[in-house]
Amino acid sequence: MSVNFSKLEEETLRFWDEVDAFATQLRLTESGPRFSFYDGPPFVLLVDSTATGLPHYGHLLTSTIKDIIPRYWSMKGYHVVRRFGWDTHGVPVEYEIDKSLGMSGRDAVQQMGVAKYNAECRGIVMRYASEWRDTIKRLGRWIDMDNDYKAMDVNFMETEWWVFKRLFEKGLVYRSYQVMPYSTALCTPLSHMESKQAERMTQDPAVVVSFPVQGQADHPNTYLLVYTTTPWTLPSNLLIAVHNDFEYLEISDKSTGNRYITLENGLKLLYKDLTKAEYKLLGKINGRQLVGWKYEPPFSYFTNQFSDCFQVIAADYVEAGEGTGLVPQSPAFGEEDYDAATAAGFISPKRLPPCPVDEKGRFTSEVVEYAGQHVKDADKAILRDLRKTGRLLYESQIMHSDKFCWRSDTQLIRRAVSSWFVKVTDAIPTMQKNLQATKWVPSFVKDKRFANWVSGAHDWNVSRNRYWGTPIPIWASDDYEELVCVGSIEELRQLSGYDGPLDDLHRDKIDHITIPSKKGKGHLRRVSEILDCWFDSGCMPYASVHYPFENKDALENGHFPADFIAEGLDQTRGWFYTLTVLGNLLFEKSPFRNVLVNGMVLAEDGKKMSKSLKNYPAPKRVFDEYGSDALRLYLISSPVVKAEPLRFKESGVKEIISHVLLPLWNSYRFFSEQAALYKANHGDDLVMPLDFAATSLTNVMDRWMLANCQSLLQFVEQEMAAYRLFTVVPRLLTTIDDLTNWYIRFNRKRLKGAANVGQKDTLTALQCLLQVLFTLVRTLAPFTPFITEHIYGLLKPHLGLALGQFPDARSVHFLPFPTVQHDLFDEVVQQKVQLMQQVIQLGRVARERNGLSLRTPLSSAVVITDEEQLGSLQSVISYIQEELNLRAVVLSSDEAKYEVVLEARVDWPTLGKKLKKQAQLVHKALPDLPQDELRRFQTTKRLEVAGVVLEEEDISLMRSVRNSSSTEPGKSKWEATFGDGVMVLLDTERTFELEEEGLVRDLISRVQKLRKQAKLVPTEDVRMVFAVLSNAKALGLGKAIADHENLIVGALRGKLQEVAPEALTAADMCILQEDQEMSGLTLRLALLRNEDI
Repeated sequence: MSVNFSKLEEETLRFWDEVDAFATQLRLTESGPRFSFYDGPPFVLLVDSTATGLPHYGHLLTSTIKDIIPRYWSMKGYHVVRRFGWDTHGVPVEYEIDKSLGMSGRDAVQQMGVAKYNAECRGIVMRYASEWRDTIKRLGRWIDMDNDYKAMDVNFMETEWWVFKRLFEKGLVYRSYQVMPYSTALCTPLSHMESKQAERMTQDPAVVVSFPVQGQADHPNTYLLVYTTTPWTLPSNLLIAVHNDFEYLEISDKSTGNRYITLENGLKLLYKDLTKAEYKLLGKINGRQLVGWKYEPPFSYFTNQFSDCFQVIAADYVEAGEGTGLVPQSPAFGEEDYDAATAAGFISPKRLPPCPVDEKGRFTSEVVEYAGQHVKDADKAILRDLRKTGRLLYESQIMHSDKFCWRSDTQLIRRAVSSWFVKVTDAIPTMQKNLQATKWVPSFVKDKRFANWVSGAHDWNVSRNRYWGTPIPIWASDDYEELVCVGSIEELRQLSGYDGPLDDLHRDKIDHITIPSKKGKGHLRRVSEILDCWFDSGCMPYASVHYPFENKDALENGHFPADFIAEGLDQTRGWFYTLTVLGNLLFEKSPFRNVLVNGMVLAEDGKKMSKSLKNYPAPKRVFDEYGSDALRLYLISSPVVKAEPLRFKESGVKEIISHVLLPLWNSYRFFSEQAALYKANHGDDLVMPLDFAATSLTNVMDRWMLANCQSLLQFVEQEMAAYRLFTVVPRLLTTIDDLTNWYIRFNRKRLKGAANVGQKDTLTALQCLLQVLFTLVRTLAPFTPFITEHIYGLLKPHLGLALGQFPDARSVHFLPFPTVQHDLFDEVVQQKVQLMQQVIQLGRVARERNGLSLRTPLSSAVVITDEEQLGSLQSVISYIQEELNLRAVVLSSDEAKYEVVLEARVDWPTLGKKLKKQAQLVHKALPDLPQDELRRFQTTKRLEVAGVVLEEEDISLMRSVRNSSSTEPGKSKWEATFGDGVMVLLDTERTFELEEEGLVRDLISRVQKLRKQAKLVPTEDVRMVFAVLSNAKALGLGKAIADHENLIVGALRGKLQEVAPEALTAADMCILQEDQEMSGLTLRLALLRNEDI
């Protein structure tokens, strides 16, 4: 019975549609306690996903996590509302429009108006919504995409106004002229948070420029040497900063006769080879002595307006490690420059610094020579002109880390702008305190990355000079002395008297509305800025439910704070942060309790996944070829759920099929075949009894497997409560391995109802397997929702009255998560089987060393361990004997009887340091220690060697087996393997009888494989025959078959008959026949209908 998991999943999707599965699950849990989950950040960041892009594996990963956790808690009886969210605002959307129009947003608005521009934005935000819906559904994620929320909806935007007004009323909103990270491509400032989302290495000029000193009679012909990597800021230079405590050198350059002032570190920039440099040290000057020195600027654009400037000031931020220790100050283009100039009294809110750069990053007409040039492009022209004047003393290129626009991928500049800020710094202690009560997985993201980010928080620049977004709800007088903050649509109507439509709050719909001044300042107009789209995301807990205008009890009924959120590592500076800021500012609470942070999914080559590079398989193809369950398990069983990067490998998804899904499916298939066989043999349907319990079980493997399931459930409950997915999945896979490779493998005869197994024992084994499968499909359901649904559907006829206890048993996802049944725990049995597994694994190793397959029967093995463990092995000895294909297993605690000898081993480098001169005495005496002393050491943990007492940590014992009687001289009869407190001695000698049995077992295996090739099920009875085509070694195959008839009948449920070769040729009802080579024989094996021959 072959299986196509992808096709099965498509059938399951149709079934879910038929029963309205997600809605039904919500209905069934409606009366349960609430488990609050936020889906965010509401998806739409145009880079490669969201409403304006297609989902990639990073989104499939987070969607898988966001599906597993809610599914689990739903099965635990909690009501988990899941609504899909779309972040539809901000520069990502505008940037797409700007690219399509071939112009900046500002130019587009000037040409077409803000209404048409916003209409263009609205037209693309949901471009790929249907593809998202299809992908999310195919992944198996249950989430409401009909009752979704969008940041562009009027209800969402109105709540944002309410949030902003709350902050305004608390005195947390202010307008300030500050130097901010600025995107010239987007024509808008960015927040500090956004500016750090795309830091990387880049190349910039690194130059030293001379500034002639003026008015210092004692220092004629002297130049201050400044170092900068932003030559474009020099036309706006007002000041030079030094550090008060640094010691500067004044030198005389012999080639020019000029005097230069610099830190000693700057000499290596001035001279290529300091050992050959020709200069004279004239003296040393303390930084504070330089303060107040006047100089001639390199450009004279602002010398009249700022004539009192152009002098040296002190600034603590000046560093000695790089450059000359003299830093040119252009206060409009550097935050530290601005602060230093303000502190020195040259700049103030009433006297702003020159800013001759427009919103596109181009020089204005104030800088006539470079007007119209982008500042970064103007670097070359500025350096060319400085070179002409002889003031450019050093120039090179430097690689350094700088910030780039996360959307346009262009290098950011710093530019002074008027912006609206939310005060954050005062709330840092509150945020730090509330952060401690949250749980993050992995914890280092909270303790290091996020905690550090919070502790260094800046006030938040929430304004953007853009168009498509939630307008800042402040109406201001022309002089900004009268401000009115509006917190709702109704309030705007009351204040303005406007009675027109307000079903949309975007700029084009409200900017015409004015509010009469209460201070005689005419009409107040809305400020031009919109809110940062990250403000949208931070408002999601409230705006998604239109709080407080609707759902007024949302904060009390469990919606806030969220029990669980999940996103990628990059959101520590994004959504996690904005949620935290607003939650603490509004309610002094952390807005979430548990956070699961995932890493980045990369292409197999370690690079970012790229459509142009074609370095990753399309998700649709992976779905079609392997199915969703395989992809889900691959992603969540990888290091990516521990916030580490994952190199996506298609082969890894394929391995999940072979290592997990197929074994699980084959376990069910085996059960199904044996249940059908049971009915064929006994006439009864196999149904789980209501009173099935461990107390009635006597078989050790039955009790072990059921106890194993309880241990699994206990572990899953513990780890899922801690959101440690990375520990849960490996344990689930181990249990599947225990089921397939231990329980079913070791109980095949019982489960098949072999000739020597009673009906009751077969029924008990099948019911136990049914119980385990029923437990497993419910436990695995949140992780692999498709295969568990399918297997559950096939198991339902066997579950009988057991399903009557559930309100709705149509889907496995409607059932409660299985609870731990403490009466099924059995630590004694689990220890017995664990010991048995160790013995079997040691026996397998011994066979492998001698090239003996498990089909080759051997006479015996001796298991040596202590008396307590021997007692445990007694009840599982038959499993050891059968699995290792042995005639007998001997249990013993007598090592000496089997010539097991102990040898003392020592770590001589370590012990030598401890014993020093006595080490040689011990080294010489150690090989001659009597065996009885070494055996005594196992108990006493003390051993005296040459008068020196050795402790347990000084010595270790190794075991070996002396040569004994064997057919080969000098070779031990035993192949010994050693484990933890147990050893196995395998008798590797082979006799004629064993060879004969091995031949028969090989023949049985080949017939079984032929049945599989013929796709026969166990209930199909056929005649199994063979014909000898050649027998070069004259093997007595007929005698061997006759001698082992019971073995053959028990394994094949029928006799194996020999026929003449020509009889097979004549058979026209042959199901399948195949020629086989084995042990010098050429056979023709055939499966025939019962009426043939």
